[in-house]
Amino acid sequence: MESISDSRVDANIAVRMLVGIGEAQSLDEIFKLLVSDGGERPNIVCAQAWLIEKGPDQSRCLHLVAAKGRSITSKKPAAFENLNARIPLGVGPIGESVMSGQEKVFLDTENHPGLDWLRDEAIRGYRVVPIWFKGEPLGAAVAFTREERPEEIGPWGRIFGNQLGAAIAHARAFDEIKNLKAQLELQNAYLQEAVIEAKAFGDLVGESAALRHIVSQVDLVAPTEASVLILGETGTGKELVAHEIHRRSKRKEGPLVRVNCASIPRELFESEFFGHVRGSFTGAVKDRAGRFETAEGGTIFLDEVGEIPMDVQNKLLRVLQEKRYERVGDDRTRRADVRIIAATNRDLKQAVAAGKFREDLYYRLNVFPINVGPLRERLDDVPALAKHFVELSTRDLKTAKPRLTRAGIAKLQNYDWPGNVRELRNVIERALILARGGALEFDLPVASQSKTATPVRIESPSSDAGAPKSLTEAEMQRRERDNLLLVLQEANWKIKGADGAAELMGVKPTTLLARMKKWGLKKPVT
Repeated sequence: MESISDSRVDANIAVRMLVGIGEAQSLDEIFKLLVSDGGERPNIVCAQAWLIEKGPDQSRCLHLVAAKGRSITSKKPAAFENLNARIPLGVGPIGESVMSGQEKVFLDTENHPGLDWLRDEAIRGYRVVPIWFKGEPLGAAVAFTREERPEEIGPWGRIFGNQLGAAIAHARAFDEIKNLKAQLELQNAYLQEAVIEAKAFGDLVGESAALRHIVSQVDLVAPTEASVLILGETGTGKELVAHEIHRRSKRKEGPLVRVNCASIPRELFESEFFGHVRGSFTGAVKDRAGRFETAEGGTIFLDEVGEIPMDVQNKLLRVLQEKRYERVGDDRTRRADVRIIAATNRDLKQAVAAGKFREDLYYRLNVFPINVGPLRERLDDVPALAKHFVELSTRDLKTAKPRLTRAGIAKLQNYDWPGNVRELRNVIERALILARGGALEFDLPVASQSKTATPVRIESPSSDAGAPKSLTEAEMQRRERDNLLLVLQEANWKIKGADGAAELMGVKPTTLLARMKKWGLKKPVT
C-alpha cells in the first residue's frame, strides 16, 4: 500500500454527512446519504456500502446494500451497482479490512475478489473505511477513484467508521422497535377481534345434554396438541368453543389469534397468513408479520376455513406437516410453534368431492372434530343463555336492568332461531333497549315457520288410556277461563307490574282486564 496524497477532505462536507447520518432513523436513509454524498463528489467514481448479513444458507458474508456513481461503460445498471454482490468475510482487500478494523487504501486494482469490474471502469485506486460498533465489525464504506491516488481523509476515516457503526446499530434497534410495535398492534387488533366475538356468545352457558357433550369433548382435546375442526351453523358459538379449547390448553398463556378467512381478499391470503417483506408486492411498503407469526407460542383459529383458496391450502398443509413457512418475498424459513383450530359452516367432505378443498388438508385438520349443534336443537339452553345475555347487555349498554318473565322465556323457546345464539343476543339487546327497565317483550313469531301447527288435544278421563280427544269450542273456553283464574290466584290477583298476572301471561294489562270482564272474574272479598 502506497502513501496517500496531500489532498484532504472538505470539513464542511464531512460535518454535513456526519450530521445527516446521526439524524437518520433507518438504514435506507443512512446508506442513501452515504452513497449520494460520496458518489456525487467529482474525484470519486462511485461509493458503496457493504453490510455483514446472513445469506440464503445462513452463513455470514458482506452484502452490497447501496451504491451510486458515474459509469463509463454502457452497462445498465453499472457493474458496481449490483446489489447481489457478495464478499466472504476476511477474503480480499475489503473483506480483510472489515475484519481487521483497519482503514486501507488500495492502488493495485488487479485480482480483487468481487471487484472484477474495476478494469472496465478504469479504476486506479479505492479506499476502504471499516464500520465497527462496540468492538464488532458491521461492514464497510468504500470509495473508488480514477485518479492515481485516493484523497487523504486523515482522522475522518475512523470518525466516519465509528459514526456509521453507531448510526447503523441505532437504526437497527429503531427498526426492531417499530417491528415489535407493529406486531404488538397487530396482535392487539387480533385479540380485540377475539374479544368481540367472545362477547357475542358469552361463556359456555347452558344445561342441555348437547352442551355437556361439547364441554366433555373440549376437556378431552384441550390438553393435547391435536388440530381441531369445529363444525356448525353460523352463529352457534364456534368461536367460543375455540376460545375454551385454548383456555384449557397448555398454550393458554400464549395468544389466541382469530382469522376470518371469509373476509380476506383472495390475493392477500398468503400475506395475511405468513406476512411479507417490504417490496415483495405493490403496496408492501414495510415488513409485516403474518397471523401465524403473531400466534407464535399460542393458538391460531381459522374461522370459515373452507374459504381458503387452493394455492394457499398447499402452504397451510406444509405448516401443519412441517411447522415451517416463509413470509412473502423472503428466503428465510420460519418455524411455526402454533396450534391450529379451524371452523366451518360448510360441508368440507362435499367440497373435497367437488375438488374445492384438498383432501389431505381436510384430514390433517379433522383430527378431532367437534360439532356445535344449532340452538333449535338445544332449546333447554335458552333460559340460561337469555339470563346471561340480559346481564351482559345491561352492563355493556348501560341500561336499567329489565325483568325477564316466564312468558318471555316461553316465547323465546317457541322459536326456531335460524340465526342461533348470535340472533338470540341481538333480540335480547333490542328488547332491553325498548323495555327501559320494565319487562322484556320479544317481537318474535309465536312459532317458527318450520314448525307445523297441530291441534290441541287432551286425554279425556272417560276415554281409554292413551286415546286422545280433541276439544270443543265450549271446552276450549272453559279451559281458557280456568287458566286465567289460576294465573290470577298465582299472582295474588295483582294485575300489572312485576310478577303481575298480565306479565305472567305475557299480555297487556288492558287485555287481561278485558278477559276478566268477559268471564266475570273478580278478586274475592276477604
